[in-house]
Amino acid sequence: MKPTSDSSPEAGTRSKVENFEQLLAGAQARSAKRCVVACADDCATIEALAEAQRKGIAEGVLYGDEQRISTICESLKVEKGRFVVHNISSAREAVAAAVKDVAVHGDFLMKGQVDTAVFLHEVLDESSGLRGERILSHVALLELPSYHKVLSITDGGINAELDLRRKIDIVRNAVELARLLGNKKPRVALLSSVERIKLKIAETLDWAVIARMGEQGEFGDTVVEGPLAVDVAFSPESARTKRVASQVSGEVDILVVPTMATGNILAKGLQYLGGAKACGIIMGARKPIVMLSRADTPETKLYSLALGNLAS
Repeated sequence: MKPTSDSSPEAGTRSKVENFEQLLAGAQARSAKRCVVACADDCATIEALAEAQRKGIAEGVLYGDEQRISTICESLKVEKGRFVVHNISSAREAVAAAVKDVAVHGDFLMKGQVDTAVFLHEVLDESSGLRGERILSHVALLELPSYHKVLSITDGGINAELDLRRKIDIVRNAVELARLLGNKKPRVALLSSVERIKLKIAETLDWAVIARMGEQGEFGDTVVEGPLAVDVAFSPESARTKRVASQVSGEVDILVVPTMATGNILAKGLQYLGGAKACGIIMGARKPIVMLSRADTPETKLYSLALGNLAS
């Protein structure tokens, strides 16, 4: 396997994103990207897209029920004419058309008011032209009041069943995104409940293999450690107490979780109980995919649009 690298000419010159203010500023410094929205008849999505367009982050191409889109635009006092709108009332057909559009013409795709299973079914279709060589994985990006830089959590949104190959791709996808955000040497913690290999805890075996791959340079200039408990990932004092030698502790950039449920609970717990700002993106496809919960706020969706711009 080849080390992860970013072929974008901008990647080596971008300033490292340390917070969401810098995330927005970084996207604004680039040209507006063509964002194709599947099932765009959603108030928070249109509000966020209108703001992203005003800031020069994204231009919207909307697939969905035109009447509903018009009604939402009127309620928000947003000119519908600023968007390109394709009237398709069927959710499945709207997603299929949006996916085909972005594969050929768009810069990134965004999920609107549609069930995740329906959305992913079309995205994962081999004939869509959007699939890449790796598996797709979701990366949540968070800005925490209690942490000094942005934190990535993966994969809390797509892969319910994991094997070693999938876990390797999940790490590659997260490292690639970190580099696109200007992080030249991401620090990755492979999370478990222990710091030792335990035969009864399956992920510890896989994490040991992936950590060894990191040592051998398979992920480029990256520090990959695991298995690690979450307290060691964040606290050098905990690492010393447990006698764990770590270059990641206290400086972790990416948390790789052992299950999808773990990642989903951890990210949403930090968001709702820890006051974190959050956004999210799917990596591993030929174009970035912004996929959020239908309950997410316009602010969260705006940050995700900025992330889609920077990952394009």
